[in-house]
Amino acid sequence: MQPTEQRAILTLAMLAAFADGAKADREREEVRRVAESLGGDLNLAGVYQDVLLKRVDMASVAGQLSSPELRQLAFELAVGVCEADGLRNEAETRFLAELGQVLGLTQPQMAEPAATADALATVPLDEIVGSTPAVAASAALATVPATGAARVVLDGAGEAELDKSVLNYAILNGALELLPQSMASMAIIPLQMKMVYRIGKRYGYELDRGHIKDFLATVGVGLTGQYLEEVGRKLIGGLFGSVAGRMVGGLARGATGVAFSFATTYALGQVARRYYAGGRTMNTQVLKDTFTQMLGQAKGLQAQYQPQIEQQARTVDVSRIVQMVRGT
Repeated sequence: MQPTEQRAILTLAMLAAFADGAKADREREEVRRVAESLGGDLNLAGVYQDVLLKRVDMASVAGQLSSPELRQLAFELAVGVCEADGLRNEAETRFLAELGQVLGLTQPQMAEPAATADALATVPLDEIVGSTPAVAASAALATVPATGAARVVLDGAGEAELDKSVLNYAILNGALELLPQSMASMAIIPLQMKMVYRIGKRYGYELDRGHIKDFLATVGVGLTGQYLEEVGRKLIGGLFGSVAGRMVGGLARGATGVAFSFATTYALGQVARRYYAGGRTMNTQVLKDTFTQMLGQAKGLQAQYQPQIEQQARTVDVSRIVQMVRGT
């Protein structure tokens, strides 16, 4: 993939981030932070400015993608951006329909990734359908009955089980970051939301999606921005390539992304444990500071668990990604 193609794909992803016309300062700030943080040879801050100041248009950017594989990839990533913070709205649906048209995609080429993203965005937070070795501990947590708003105090065994569950989620999301398929990237945020839900439930709190989104945003993890960061890292790292018409990549090229997804997931889980165990009494600044501290610790742990992450990546069946998310 050429730098001009990388820039075009990321530009379309950023256009998708603002497709609903939202003027939320938090979203703009999150996207700006992503643009400045990724580094690499691309001028990502310039991409952000071009989109924000409307110096680019969809058709001309799409025209820079010559191969069918890259056009399909660009569309799938745009779908992921639109649905990162929940089921897409009417404006985002119109944007994707127009994007598919200018990219020259057929209806099935547009419908399949959209259906997958819809399924991931609407997976019930409390649903359990089977289990996998990497997430067995987290599945077991769902058997604990909800207790409303009455805070639960866990014993040593319960805390150890919960800690193992958080680690399993972090390993799984690190593994998904290694995979080149856009569907794998789409699954990371739903898995983080399910993890926070399970932690809250374990301590006696029945959470909804709105609360969990607010919790993630409070600690400093914007959903749209996080997905854009995953996309940017894969583009810059060269994880997206083309072989026999499909997108593939090597494990060694995803090291930076793994550290990001593993650490973010692990830090989120540990902060959620402290927050709900303490009766939700931590204020915004304490939450942010605690997340930053845990993120540093998690980055130190990533190398220790790299073998498990790579092994998990080799065993994930991407064609069954929705079923996997349901079962965690």
